Amino acid sequence: MDIMTRSKSDEVAARVDDYLDDQIQTATDLGRVGGLLARVQEQQDALKKQLQEAQNALSEAQRNAEAQAEALRLRVDQFQKQQGDLDARIQDITGSTTNNDAVKAFESRMIKVRRLEIATSYLHLLQEVDNLSTEARKTIVTQPSDALARYLKLQSLTRGLQQAQPAAEGASPHLIDHVEQITLKLKEDISAGLVKTFQATLEKMNWPKKELNLPGPTLSAWGEQASLLLKLGEQDLMAQQIIYGDDQSRPARVLLPLEVMVQPIAQRFRYHFFGDKATNRLDKPEYFLSHILDLVDRHSNFVINAFQPLLDARCQVVSELELVYSDAVSEFITALLPLALTKCLSVLPQLSSHPQLLSHLIHEVMLFDNSLRETWAYAPSPSPASEWNGLSGEILTTHGYFNTWMSVEKEFALARYRTIRDDPESADIDYDGVEANESKPTNGAIRINNLLETITDRYRGLSSFSQKMKFLIGVQLSIFDDYHQYLHGALQAYLASSHTAGRLLQGQSKSEALGEKGLASLCKIYGSAEFLERKMEDWGDDIFFLELWEELEDRAKANSGSSGTVGQDLTVDAVAAKTSSTIKQNGDEELETEGGALFDETATSYRRLKELAEAEVLRLLDINVRDAVQPLAGVETWASLSAPVADMSALAPSSAVDSLLQTISSLLGFLRRVMAVSPLRKAAKHFCNTLQHEILSVVVLRHSFSTAGVAQLKRDVLALATAIDGTTGARGVAAASMRKLDQATYLLGLPIKASATASEAQNAVDDGWGFDNEDDNNDDTNPTEAAAESEEEKQWGLWEVEKGLFKSNEAARQTLAEMGLDLLSENEARNVLKRRVEIGS
Repeated sequence: MDIMTRSKSDEVAARVDDYLDDQIQTATDLGRVGGLLARVQEQQDALKKQLQEAQNALSEAQRNAEAQAEALRLRVDQFQKQQGDLDARIQDITGSTTNNDAVKAFESRMIKVRRLEIATSYLHLLQEVDNLSTEARKTIVTQPSDALARYLKLQSLTRGLQQAQPAAEGASPHLIDHVEQITLKLKEDISAGLVKTFQATLEKMNWPKKELNLPGPTLSAWGEQASLLLKLGEQDLMAQQIIYGDDQSRPARVLLPLEVMVQPIAQRFRYHFFGDKATNRLDKPEYFLSHILDLVDRHSNFVINAFQPLLDARCQVVSELELVYSDAVSEFITALLPLALTKCLSVLPQLSSHPQLLSHLIHEVMLFDNSLRETWAYAPSPSPASEWNGLSGEILTTHGYFNTWMSVEKEFALARYRTIRDDPESADIDYDGVEANESKPTNGAIRINNLLETITDRYRGLSSFSQKMKFLIGVQLSIFDDYHQYLHGALQAYLASSHTAGRLLQGQSKSEALGEKGLASLCKIYGSAEFLERKMEDWGDDIFFLELWEELEDRAKANSGSSGTVGQDLTVDAVAAKTSSTIKQNGDEELETEGGALFDETATSYRRLKELAEAEVLRLLDINVRDAVQPLAGVETWASLSAPVADMSALAPSSAVDSLLQTISSLLGFLRRVMAVSPLRKAAKHFCNTLQHEILSVVVLRHSFSTAGVAQLKRDVLALATAIDGTTGARGVAAASMRKLDQATYLLGLPIKASATASEAQNAVDDGWGFDNEDDNNDDTNPTEAAAESEEEKQWGLWEVEKGLFKSNEAARQTLAEMGLDLLSENEARNVLKRRVEIGS
């Protein structure tokens, strides 16, 4: 202790020394010792004051801590005392010596208390329900609006109980059932009272007569009573809307005032269409369907002017009703439709064994549905997303008559189709059934097309996509496929007859099989296939088939895959095989699927058949040209003709071309009557190409020619070309298609010496085709004329050309180019020129 005190004193002394050394360093600083001592004294006084204040604060804090400790001790004593009293009381109440036993006994008593509270609540609820029910019944007649208000409150209580029950784990089912029964009974009583009053008002109005009695008070009373009936059923309608939304399978709902208004109409309807009256006929469903339409038309003005404002007023009060109420006319139609449906269902079992009557009924029902849609814009739901399936949809889908009806329609359609197909007149070409510039189909093709259009109308009114597709594939495409097989069979029969063995089996001559008769058979196939293919393209643009195709695409895209379906019992693969393979590609976004159509596969099969028939037409022309050119090929006097020719037009065609002229007249003349312009021009070009090839092959290159012989050949070819243009009506087609023959005859007919005058050059030109191409739109020009025009200063002679052609290939090419003979090769030009007697000898 002494050491610590001494150490502390040393430390203080050191600090004092340091301070003095710091403050007094010179003699001058000794003069400020007094001031320094004064400042030190002030600092010491301030420190003493702070010390005193700290000691006072410490004393106060100690006193407060002691007071708080005392208060806490008193509270602990008090709590212990209370705990002891509570334990003693619990022990006295429960007779238990432990806390757990006491808690269990206490909880059992609390459960009883809660049950008592629940029972009390039930009693209060039952009392309120009874009061509402009793008070409502008292005012049903005198103040129906008050009775309705109490009912609506009771209905709200009932709905609240129903909604709360799941959260309560299904508690109190008997109570809820009791309240529901009371609510339902009250609704029936109020409804009966309102309906009775409403019916009395309707009788005053002379409803449903055509001329209504509508004085102001009566109409006002009608409006008030109808409004009360609307209010009575609104909660149920909104609850149904929440459950079903726009689902077409929801139960039919009819507004209460309209239900009452339809009752006298229903009585009259049953009297006329369910009894033994003349209007009740199985074969005349249009009687009762048109009666429904007449009722709508008769009462539409009253419904619009009197009932629509009531609906609008209720929607303004309760906005949720906008999803419930449709327009007044649609609501009136909804109230009438059960009459038509009941009638249809009553006769359908009888009509199932009478296909004709069943078909007629469904057709009339579809017309009825269409009339409601188009005339009255009928929509049972105000939602634009909702689509009415129609009365036909109710019958065919809901009540399962679709398969029966489709079987009937298919049998009728196939029977009518077979009658048309097998009719001998169906094989005749119809020249007036299409435009003049179109290929002519057979009567059968046109009648089958009309039949298929009629079939479309039979199922156009269906609302189900699956049903439309089944009808399309099962009926229409089946007829298309069968007729395609029929036409293909006719083509195969022709192919068989075009061969010797086939003709022997069929007992036909070659002229019959390969002449105009055979050509007619091919043109019938071609024209019918082309006509139906074109009609399928037109159908693809029809709004009905466009919508069907778009929905098919959407469904296929949403259900892509090997097992994907686009409807009931309709797989993607099966539908694609019958319609268009593009729908199978919709699952792959990288593939381009634009341009597909509903009849792609069928149209493609008809297009292939048309192309096959066209190819056979061209082959038939080839055969006839080869046969007809034989007399010309047999002429042996080309080299012996020596009479000078001043003007080729003065020559007459030789008799050797008569066979060709007859072929042109019969075959190409027939094609002009039955083919459209484009395929006719194609056939004419092919005919000319074959004719050119044959004349070059079997006439020009097999005989020797003098100058006169060449002139005669040119005259014969000119006659053929003129006949082709005149017969086909395709001006210039012969000149454009036989330019090579023209160049060959020009080369073959060169004069021995070159003409030195322009007039002689022009005569050389006139020795060519001599066609009048004034009306020809083809840009191809006569190469001989072109050569003459371009070489007006230089005219070619036989020996000069012979020298250039036979000198070398290069010289030959140059000579041909200078002459404008662009279609002849060097060898061909040499072979042609060798046929001149002057060179050949």
